[in-house]
Amino acid sequence: MTTAKRTRRPAKPKPTPCPDCQTGQVSESFKIGARSKRESTDRQEALCLTCFGTGQAPN
Repeated sequence: MTTAKRTRRPAKPKPTPCPDCQTGQVSESFKIGARSKRESTDRQEALCLTCFGTGQAPN
């Protein structure tokens, strides 16, 4: 009886992070007010438009 030699598969390469966000989300400022639209000092989270929220660099 012969035994087959087991070989390991090479590890998958880790995806490169997005150059703009690294996490899939970015912080953006927003404007408030009816007519003057002044800039708020607060920030809100939004999806990164480069990677569409995946956090990986586009191919």
